[in-house]
Amino acid sequence: MSGEFQDRTALVTGGSRGIGRATALQLAREGADVAISYASRRSEAEQVVAEIESLGRKGLCSACDVSQPDQVDALTKATRDSLGPIELVAHCGAISNIADHSEMTYELWKETIDVNLNGSFLVVHAVKGEMIERGFGRIVTVSSIAALRPRKMQMHYSAAKAGVIALTRCCSEGFAPHNVRINCVAPGLTETEMAHVLSDETIEAVLAGTPMGRIGQPEEIAEVIAFLLSERSSFMTGQTVVASGGRVVLP
Repeated sequence: MSGEFQDRTALVTGGSRGIGRATALQLAREGADVAISYASRRSEAEQVVAEIESLGRKGLCSACDVSQPDQVDALTKATRDSLGPIELVAHCGAISNIADHSEMTYELWKETIDVNLNGSFLVVHAVKGEMIERGFGRIVTVSSIAALRPRKMQMHYSAAKAGVIALTRCCSEGFAPHNVRINCVAPGLTETEMAHVLSDETIEAVLAGTPMGRIGQPEEIAEVIAFLLSERSSFMTGQTVVASGGRVVLP
């Protein structure tokens, strides 16, 4: 353990499973007290809190639909009240599904945009004020390589995740004078429950087109997030870092 985040307060949305869970535990291992949000899986979230506490750090979990402003406000208030001012944020909460253009409904489009893009805005908006006032803050949003290349079955998800990249880029310029950095990570296919909205055949095709020839692990994405939250990335803001096993490269 490096102690990189010793005694800092971190908030990780979507922290009950997948990349969010791996990130919450990574930050706790490096010294942070960590609050996590979850959509519906309370028992899994409570288990993550128990693991955080087993690492000698304080933990907290709260239910939160990140598309609802009042719930996001309640989440950030509970975090401040229990753990102190929020200094680090990893916004990992998201939903994913697939639909061809012929099956796309406005309801499905709106739900995906509300959670994945509007939720990103709400979380960032809920913490930026105190970070700017205190002159310190580190935020990481999570996009996807779906934002960077065509996905005929995910126009709604891809559009939302492209918006997350643009949101991050635009916020960075406004926040930077106040010592608040915001960056983004765009994972490729990662071994999470969300990945398995794809068929086995599609997953095999993705792996065949991935130079490293394998699926990513949540812990590998968590390492990138931790780097972007740390002072090892002190001259970086507004950036999107792709972690895809070489499937997508920038620029």
